[in-house]
Amino acid sequence: MVVNPVPVPSGVLDRVTSSAVARTHATLPLAAGIGLRSPHLPLVREQSPACPWFEVHSENWFSAGGPALAVLDRIRRDYPLSLHGVGLSLGGADDLCLGHLEQLKALVDRVQPAAVSEHLCWSAIGGRWLNDLLPLPYSREALDRVCDHVDQMQEFLGRPILVENVSSYLRLLPEEMPEWTFVAEVARRTGCGLLLDVNNIYVSACNHGFSADEFLAGIPVSAVKEIHLAGYEETEGLLVDTHSRPVWPAVWDLYVRVLNRFGPVSTLIEWDQDIPDFATLQAEAAKAQALLDIALESRHVHAA
Repeated sequence: MVVNPVPVPSGVLDRVTSSAVARTHATLPLAAGIGLRSPHLPLVREQSPACPWFEVHSENWFSAGGPALAVLDRIRRDYPLSLHGVGLSLGGADDLCLGHLEQLKALVDRVQPAAVSEHLCWSAIGGRWLNDLLPLPYSREALDRVCDHVDQMQEFLGRPILVENVSSYLRLLPEEMPEWTFVAEVARRTGCGLLLDVNNIYVSACNHGFSADEFLAGIPVSAVKEIHLAGYEETEGLLVDTHSRPVWPAVWDLYVRVLNRFGPVSTLIEWDQDIPDFATLQAEAAKAQALLDIALESRHVHAA
């Protein structure tokens, strides 16, 4: 969900420092993690269930302190953490919101996440934020704009970020390049990493009639640092990335092909609507982990 950035309170950056956490994690584990949502916060805080790492939506934690951030501090001491942004509008025509960047930097400095990511989309225009991740025109002009914003974000945070391909339900024609070329060029020009959302590739490929495997072939292997898996729904012949269902068999099949091309990559199970019990999420993560283990074993065999 996209949330509207609000101005950062004065003095936040002075009050929030990396000393708020007991240890840091430089990279995500090569394992299957879970997107941590509010219904499961008490269980994770109190029981520390088995999970290699968690990802949270950055904007949900934009505050200078309080009980919510104290919970995140506690979780951060026990698990590697990834911050996943949904509202910066990297592809928007507007300038990036300075208040949003300041709040994000305060959070990054506080929890020292293993990864920070955002979406390759736009979600704001004229100072108005839309509750959606909207597709970009795949043009040279849009590419220049995105790259400028990614450069600005990385310089502001003082660290590289990951950018995620989004699902789409319409195309802005004419296109000057296919989506995969656009995504690859952002990584090449800015040095950022890629968060490859396998479900989004599948959804967009079905909706627009392109080859998911051609998408994968156009992405540089070295740029992919994280993978997302989720479930979609079908409405009147259109696939919609709802994050409200288990991962579909066709997406699992595509994930296997992703691992064959890119090797083992840290993988996340996302589930944002109709959220099930934590055990169901663990079961989905276990499926991903089993496939990751095969990829890890294959890498060891080839390295021997």
